[in-house]
Amino acid sequence: MLQPFLSARHVCKRFDKHTALDDVSIDVPEGRIFGLLGPNGAGKTTLIRIINRITAPDSGEVHFGGRPIEADDVQQIGYLPEERGLYKKMKVGEQAMYLAQLKGMPKADARRALGEWFERFGITSWWNRKLEELSKGMQQKVQFIVTVIHRPRLLIFDEPFSGFDPVNAEQLKCEILRLRDEGHTVIFSTHNMASVEEICDEMALINHGRVVLNGNVQEVKRRFLTGNYEVACAADTLPADSTMYSILEKAARNDGVHYLLRKSNDVTSAQFITALAAAAELRSFSEQLPTMHEIFLKTVKP
Repeated sequence: MLQPFLSARHVCKRFDKHTALDDVSIDVPEGRIFGLLGPNGAGKTTLIRIINRITAPDSGEVHFGGRPIEADDVQQIGYLPEERGLYKKMKVGEQAMYLAQLKGMPKADARRALGEWFERFGITSWWNRKLEELSKGMQQKVQFIVTVIHRPRLLIFDEPFSGFDPVNAEQLKCEILRLRDEGHTVIFSTHNMASVEEICDEMALINHGRVVLNGNVQEVKRRFLTGNYEVACAADTLPADSTMYSILEKAARNDGVHYLLRKSNDVTSAQFITALAAAAELRSFSEQLPTMHEIFLKTVKP
């Protein structure tokens, strides 16, 4: 595993009688997209607020770049909260310039970088318009830009696709992937499990204030394998009765017959595919990986 760029160690946080975080530890590798997942009220936002030093843990600590996080490190973090906070009466360009300079950018650098981002998002004509004149999705674009404009080492996006149509959501996804490829480390908090599969490298699932599942996304999916295989054959020649497998689904299509099979537990993969090849002309054969949505439902308990 890559060296953690950010880590939380045994973090606990209580609010009155409610335990928001209970001994939470995570490692966010440098230059990766880390999915911070969980149902509403799980503790994700509390952990993000602790990372941003908006609030402090009751116990435990956060390390940033290999050392305990300090107040000055916040300048190296870009945070896009779920509840957006731009000024609706201000002009878009004026507001973006103000926020960029607040993050330490010289005026000329801020103007040049904002011009590039506005052109990339196709919103140059909005520079002198008030934010309240824009749709929610268009406001989200502006918020995204001012989050990343100072090129922070760590980016934290909380439900970044909220309010976007599929076309703009795809553009934003591509920008997040590009930022990762440029070396930025990203924490991506979402309820959308399809987004996790598309862009996240690593993940941690929090439920009732505790980490209940974590690791590389593909490795996590392999932990939940069911022994199901998708098989396509030239004709319907697989025996319905077999000690090697059971047929869960069968459908005739233009290119042959497609099966969903469950391999018997005491059968090796080599024995399984040998039996299939002996019984039918195989067109395709693949193990069915569970979706992150399925894993989420299996892991999160009410």
